[in-house]
Amino acid sequence: MRAGGNPDHAWSGHTNTLAGGSDIFPGTYPGLVPNETDSAAHWRDIRRLLNSSRHELAVRAAQLYPAVPRVGGTPLLTTPQWLPPAPLDLGEVALAWADAAPPGADVSGTASAHLRPRQASGDRYASYAEALAAIERPALLENRPIYRLLSASLSGSPPLLRLTSARYFDWVNGGEALAHELTSAWRQRPDKISGPARLRLRTLVGNPGDLPGRCTLSAVTTLTLRVPATGEPTFVLHWRDPAAVTHAGGLYQVMPVGVFQPAGEGPVARARDLDLWRCVAREFSEEFLGTGENYGGPVDYDRWPFFGELSAARAAGKLRVWCLGLGADPLTLAVDVLCVAAVSSDVFDALFGGLVEVNTEGRVMAGVPFTAGVVDRFAAREAMQPAGAAVLELAWEHRKLLLG
Repeated sequence: MRAGGNPDHAWSGHTNTLAGGSDIFPGTYPGLVPNETDSAAHWRDIRRLLNSSRHELAVRAAQLYPAVPRVGGTPLLTTPQWLPPAPLDLGEVALAWADAAPPGADVSGTASAHLRPRQASGDRYASYAEALAAIERPALLENRPIYRLLSASLSGSPPLLRLTSARYFDWVNGGEALAHELTSAWRQRPDKISGPARLRLRTLVGNPGDLPGRCTLSAVTTLTLRVPATGEPTFVLHWRDPAAVTHAGGLYQVMPVGVFQPAGEGPVARARDLDLWRCVAREFSEEFLGTGENYGGPVDYDRWPFFGELSAARAAGKLRVWCLGLGADPLTLAVDVLCVAAVSSDVFDALFGGLVEVNTEGRVMAGVPFTAGVVDRFAAREAMQPAGAAVLELAWEHRKLLLG
């Protein structure tokens, strides 16, 4: 299933416009009561509304970009350059490093002041992440290093992602603040959320395809298929607990999924972990088996038995990992690398015999049938993260290749 919309207009240059508006609104929001909207209590109410309504808000956010293609019938925003003509073996996707990068939009400046409530001292929180940590802190909130995505082309030769270094809070201050802003506008007037006067920060950030124009979080979303010799495949589903996670709480998602980031601090970890397969392997361990994220320094992959078993299965063709494309979440503008891991049932059972029912991020549901009806249900009707809905649709489209 290919991208919808009009590709001729996709990413046609940076613009600070949204559907229903033209330029950044320089003044204040009409109709707001400063004392109420500046309070921590009001901020917490909006944050909780966001976490209880992310699916509906993502659908509404996608409508702000009518000229931008989507992946099939899902809200996930994309572009022809982000969708290869056929699934790629994960090893075909090349990664390039940039030591320097543009800073992107100033998401902690005046354009986000309305999203940073006042403290008891009367001063505003310096950033959205600071407010989140103080007022409504999720269980998992750490300012760890991440790989920031600068550019992406999966339709070229070679398929290439270009990345640089950043911190997780650099993205929270933009992505989660964008979601908060949209939630606030939706709460005030559900029938009209568009326009720069109401979405000041989103207008500043601009085009979803302008990756260097913001700190773009990259994550790897992997649909894991258990493929028996006979009978129908199944997959593993995750429900993300909003009390535990910062992003995409309250939504279903495929597994495993993780921010593309090094496992530790410092240049050694950064260089060693700049590898999509190693990211997927760590997430298999953490999300499927419930292991911790603290590796005590750079991971020695050559001496890690679980990684060796995964890699041996991959080399033998019993575990195949494909990249199906990229897409931007319309609510937060985070970008997901959409992958499928097709695992022979004997290997799946040997590797994941200790599959947990609950992990640090939410509930785990195994044995979900990979059928047309189930794919349609979760891609189109359930409250599912757009990246998960998109990878399900794409995997169903390419199922003969993926399961062959």
